[in-house]
Amino acid sequence: MLFCDQARFGRISDRRRCWAPWPSRPVVPAQVVREYLYVCATVSPLDGRLACLILPWLDSSTMSLFLQHTAKIFAQDYCVIFLDGAGWHKASSLVIPPTVKLVFLPSYSPELNPTESLWEYLRENHTEHHPFDSLEEVQDCVDRGIQVLLANPKQVQSMTYYRWLKTLSMTSN
Repeated sequence: MLFCDQARFGRISDRRRCWAPWPSRPVVPAQVVREYLYVCATVSPLDGRLACLILPWLDSSTMSLFLQHTAKIFAQDYCVIFLDGAGWHKASSLVIPPTVKLVFLPSYSPELNPTESLWEYLRENHTEHHPFDSLEEVQDCVDRGIQVLLANPKQVQSMTYYRWLKTLSMTSN
């Protein structure tokens, strides 16, 4: 059982809350440059394994590429992947590997997708309050965060193994 999602990271700054001793006011650099890259991730909340790709854009061809990558990473498993209903997830030109089955989550329900926790982690710990000089710098920063997650499946599991998942039976009848 896997969950898949994608996120956009770019040079535009996201201001986030931070702690500072009173009465100081932290200064946070900001910029508005509309250059982005996309990260696709598939996570197994049961054991914290991940498949990730950083992509220049998202469409049915890049999603097909990502599904192939996921099937290769989880080669020993038959993958049931839960994901949202983005257009490129349902495109008729999408190529789905034979060991993958796509199941769509209800519309407007990101709280059901544990992959969302990965984006929060990357934003809080790797791109927070950081203006980037280039898209390559964004990619390097996001890649470093992904490498941390790939090296720490227990941490990924602790972030993504939602309480409601623990109530599901994983046995086949």
